[in-house]
Amino acid sequence: MKIQRYDYAAQLGDDVDALMDDLKSILLSGEYILSDEVRRFENAFADFIGVRHARALNSGTDALIVGLRCVGIKPGDEVITHANTFYATVAAIVLAGGTPVLVDADERSFLIDVAQAADAITDRTRAMLPVHLYGKPSPMADLMEIARKRDVLVIEDAAQAHGAAIDGRRVGSFGEFAAFSFHPSKNLAAAGDAGALVTASEDLAHNVDAHRNLGQWVQNDHRLLGINSKMDALQARVLITKLKSLEVWTRARNDVARDYRDRLCDLPVSFQSVDPGEMHAYHLFQLRSNHRDALAEHLRGLGIDVVIRYPSPIHLQPAFADFGWQAGEFPIAEKLAEELLCLPIRPNMPEAEIAYVVSGVRTFFGQTPV
Repeated sequence: MKIQRYDYAAQLGDDVDALMDDLKSILLSGEYILSDEVRRFENAFADFIGVRHARALNSGTDALIVGLRCVGIKPGDEVITHANTFYATVAAIVLAGGTPVLVDADERSFLIDVAQAADAITDRTRAMLPVHLYGKPSPMADLMEIARKRDVLVIEDAAQAHGAAIDGRRVGSFGEFAAFSFHPSKNLAAAGDAGALVTASEDLAHNVDAHRNLGQWVQNDHRLLGINSKMDALQARVLITKLKSLEVWTRARNDVARDYRDRLCDLPVSFQSVDPGEMHAYHLFQLRSNHRDALAEHLRGLGIDVVIRYPSPIHLQPAFADFGWQAGEFPIAEKLAEELLCLPIRPNMPEAEIAYVVSGVRTFFGQTPV
């Protein structure tokens, strides 16, 4: 049996012809950039998250960079984030002109260690940038309280957390702004790359309008040093189609994750913690094992498409060598990089495939399949 991580055809629903007709119409119209279709998606996504504004860009990375610039991050400003995240989180801070300050991960949640983040705040700290990693909501109540007391911004990296929520409130609606990615690997996937910045602030949204459009609100009147980062109408149309199913997909991903936990919990493995009141988006289902690499080889040999994210933490990446971070400085991040393995998880994953993955893991540990 071949178990795949993605099923792009299923994401488009049953009426693919209607979508194709719409895409053809868009192609023939020539209305590709900042069109009505893009505005339709921006409005729909803002409503879904529960904020006033969404601005569609080329990627989630651009959403972070543009947002950081728009809130005034400048050289000398420190932005706190964690060492066990994707490259783009930290690169965006640097590319926006700020200085990244890393803290370690929490052992149970794999998210930012709140106490370390609080301790890392200095008089140069401008923002904290928690990542809703793998789709699990960061501890936003604690972070927002720290931010209020210490007068720093909170910016959400929600690139992996479409549909995640805390007590019914969507992630992306807590901080000054949030960045989402619609890369094809994401739970809400474009047919290419795309991203969005969401915010409750009208002023911030207005600034993003210029920053994403070469520094201009009006054609040929460049008021600031902006970049060129705009979602095209074709991607917006694909995302409008998929957004209608996202809540159902998120619940289905939680069902698959629950199956994995229930059927593997007696093995010498562990999982990302689950907290009361949260809706995990399960962009990735992480299984933690001291035998990660051997287990991955075993499962791939069975035709199971497992993947390792991220095998080298930020502080050990050559791109950030100038910051002087050393091996051993963030031990939890290093352990997670060595021990986490992503099992396939899709909203349309049938019982037979779940059972096959479970059987593969159990046989590796010499246990009877269930």
